[in-house]
Amino acid sequence: MNIYEMPGFPINDEVISVLEQNESVRIERIVSAGQQSDWYDQEESEFVILLEGRAQLAFEGNRTITMERGDTLLIPPHQKHRVANTSADPPCIWLCVFYQVSKEGA
Repeated sequence: MNIYEMPGFPINDEVISVLEQNESVRIERIVSAGQQSDWYDQEESEFVILLEGRAQLAFEGNRTITMERGDTLLIPPHQKHRVANTSADPPCIWLCVFYQVSKEGA
C-alpha cells in the first residue's frame, strides 16, 4: 500500500484502513475530505500525524486545535474530542496509532 494513494472521489464518509493491529496497538490510515465526526471518548491513547491537508479538532471545554500537514498530536484516553473540519482540497490523510497505556503497578 502507498500511504498517499487516494480512494475514488467524492467520498461521503471517511475511508479507514487498518494497517496493523494486535492486542496492544492499532495503526490506521484515514482519508477525509470535508467530513466531521461525532464526539469520541476512547479507552486508548491516540497518536495522530496529519500527513496531508488541514483539519480542526474540537475538545471538550471549547478548546480547538488546527492541524496542518506534518503536525502531530497525542490524545490521552478519555479526552473527549471530535473532528470539527477537514479540508477537501487537498484531502486529509491521517496516520493514527491507537494503544493502551500500561497499568503496571496499579
